[in-house]
Amino acid sequence: MRALAINGSHRKGKNTAKMLRMVLDELGKGGVQTELLELADMHVEYCNACNHCLRKTECTIEDDDVRMIAGKMMEAQAIILGSPVYFGNVTGRLKAFMDRTRWMHMAENLLEGKLGASLTLAGLRNGGQEMTQLILERFLQHHGLRVIEARDPGAGVYNLGPMGTLFGSLDGEAIRWNRGIMEDALTVRMCRTLGQNLLKHLGAMPVVD
Repeated sequence: MRALAINGSHRKGKNTAKMLRMVLDELGKGGVQTELLELADMHVEYCNACNHCLRKTECTIEDDDVRMIAGKMMEAQAIILGSPVYFGNVTGRLKAFMDRTRWMHMAENLLEGKLGASLTLAGLRNGGQEMTQLILERFLQHHGLRVIEARDPGAGVYNLGPMGTLFGSLDGEAIRWNRGIMEDALTVRMCRTLGQNLLKHLGAMPVVD
């Protein structure tokens, strides 16, 4: 089994990557092969709306890294997307990549039946995480993936998903910021639970040789 995490942050190795790593760590404990792909390292051209993919499952743009990333997505049984929130939405880098996956969806859903999950974070406590989470989950659903939640079914509800914040507390008019996402105990718990839930559902999937 393979799990691919795609980080839409413009800064690789930072808080979004750490959240994705926590999810992948739980999968790795169960023997799943994991990979974290940083879009900041990738060359992704913009979709030029040629609409060639309306008729064929192929993209006319061939001089960037999208074909390679798509190959990794096809090989994986689980795909996890992560995005920080810069202004109420996914990052521009991630949105450009999402647009470029049209050819995997329009004429045929090439990712149908895989597992999917997403996570987000923002500086503010309510900085657009929930809207961004919904956008990512809807994107995965359009591609035919089954979205896995980050709730422990045997425990109470703590949050609607792994939506992190760097907001620590308010001291008068001054905000105390967390130094990093690892200080957000709720987000750490949600990321680990998401990985455990993905592992459980992967174990229930049939193995295709």
